[in-house]
Amino acid sequence: MTETTVKAEVKAPLRPVSKEGLEKLAVTAKANPNVVKSLKVKTVCEGQFRNLTYVRDLPEHVIDEPPTLLGQDTAPNPSEAMLACLGSCLSVGIHANAVMRGITLTKLELELEGDINITGVWGIGDLAEKRLGFTDVRVKVDLEGDASKEELEDLVAHANFWSPVANTFRLPVNVDVALK
Repeated sequence: MTETTVKAEVKAPLRPVSKEGLEKLAVTAKANPNVVKSLKVKTVCEGQFRNLTYVRDLPEHVIDEPPTLLGQDTAPNPSEAMLACLGSCLSVGIHANAVMRGITLTKLELELEGDINITGVWGIGDLAEKRLGFTDVRVKVDLEGDASKEELEDLVAHANFWSPVANTFRLPVNVDVALK
């Protein structure tokens, strides 16, 4: 008789967010539902298309362009950074809501892909009428935890609905750009 050994793979949970901290944030938000906070950053062009963006007291965040768009390829370009922001915002929402629902996550990965027409090249390329910016964005969430597939799907849908960055993509936003 041959013995077969089956090893169960045990995945470590993701480092959790403080449920108490989330509950305090929720109480504060419910007590002050009309609070609007202005976020501020400063972007400085270092040369060519390499830009340094300063947020709070953090080290600079670099944005560049790939060589095909005349950059030095030292960092994500602005559109890639937008996708990264969307992925991070969705990830934060999924993780926070998992904690609040008592779901322990062992894997949370998002793959994002966006379609954008770049032939306008900053208003100096093909100036024919076209849609500027992303036309379609696809996000695939690879999520594992101690919940059913339906519960995980609901978690993703909930985070997508409430994501500030996803809603910035979906809804019109007033943008005012002026010389200082």
